[in-house]
Amino acid sequence: MTLDLGTFTVRALDPLADAEVVHGWVTHPKASFWLMGDARLEDVEREYMAIAAHPHHDAFIGLRNGEPAFLMERYDPTEVELKGLYEAEPGDIGMHFLVAPSDTPLHGFTRAVITAVMETLFAEPSVRRVVVEPDVLNSAVHALNKAVGFEVLREITKPEKTALLSACTREQFEAARREGAAR
Repeated sequence: MTLDLGTFTVRALDPLADAEVVHGWVTHPKASFWLMGDARLEDVEREYMAIAAHPHHDAFIGLRNGEPAFLMERYDPTEVELKGLYEAEPGDIGMHFLVAPSDTPLHGFTRAVITAVMETLFAEPSVRRVVVEPDVLNSAVHALNKAVGFEVLREITKPEKTALLSACTREQFEAARREGAAR
């Protein structure tokens, strides 16, 4: 998919080959809501080996013009993260994403990334709705989620955080894209 800020693609994350770059991202202070700030390289390898082995959770490296630029996770919310915490609907998919830290931020880059992530998820015809559970304190991601069509459903309590359960249907995403393009 081509966006104003380059061509964005995703590929499966290789837990060993990608661990060093991912370690730098998840331990960066800007990734505090990722909850891996003190992780060692081995911890990152172990975490992503577990995700690779899990039947309901996948991790991907997002590329901008062929270079690693973001991390994306896709999960079945009835089996991972949100199991028993919300009323699942047919076609739900869960998502996490993390933009690589940069010393030279590009205006609109994070929105381009989440747009690429949502396009990737909705490319699967069976996906009808994306659900997320960001920390209630993560106001930057709440604004970003709203910009691409997410609506807050309610606050939920997870073992590691209080989160805003939010969802975005394919139709809400498309409407937000049209609205954004009209600006």
